[in-house]
Formats: sequence, C-alpha cells, structure tokens
Amino acid sequence: MFVAMNRFKVFAAEAQAFETVWRERDRHLAEVPGFVEFSLLKGPADEETVLYASHTIWSSRDAFEAWTKSEAFRAAHRNAGQNKPMYAGHPQFEGFEAVLLEKAPAAAA
Repeated sequence: MFVAMNRFKVFAAEAQAFETVWRERDRHLAEVPGFVEFSLLKGPADEETVLYASHTIWSSRDAFEAWTKSEAFRAAHRNAGQNKPMYAGHPQFEGFEAVLLEKAPAAAA
C-alpha cells in the first residue's frame, strides 16, 4: 500500500471556495488501476490559514507513479493553476509506503 498526500495551506477567507473546487472537480481516479481511496482532510486553522491534505491510497508506489504519468492525471490537474490565489505557499507532497496495517474487525451481523 502507498499513501500519497498533498498538504495545502489555504487562506482562511478562501477555505469554502477551496472545498467547493475539490467537491466539484473530476479527479479521474476511479479509472486508474491501483487506486483504492481518496479523502480531502481539513486540519488546524488560525486567523490566516487553514491546513488541508488530499490523501489517496494506492495498491503500490508503482500504481501511484503510473497515475502521475497518465492522461487521467493531466485531466484531473488541468485547471489547478487557476486556484493559486487560494494558497499561502506551494502544496507540499508527502508519500508513504505501508510498513504496518491494522484494520477493525468486520462488524458482526
């Protein structure tokens, strides 16, 4: 398993617009082999900024890297540059390979 995260510091006044952009954008993830899950996470906020992280889970690092070279990736990021005024700095990428994974037991019927 590989987890890919991008952290975004968003100007507080732009937080709702940022969330709307993510809700409405076509991410093109479901069509890519190895994609497992996507989340947009909202973190701590102060008077000036709100921290967000886009969080995708992939079957492997290779699957993630194939996504970054795909037409689906280019389509998903085609208009990303239009949102720069929302950000307090550049997004920060972090990638993690699973070392240990524990899941909750399946719920009893």
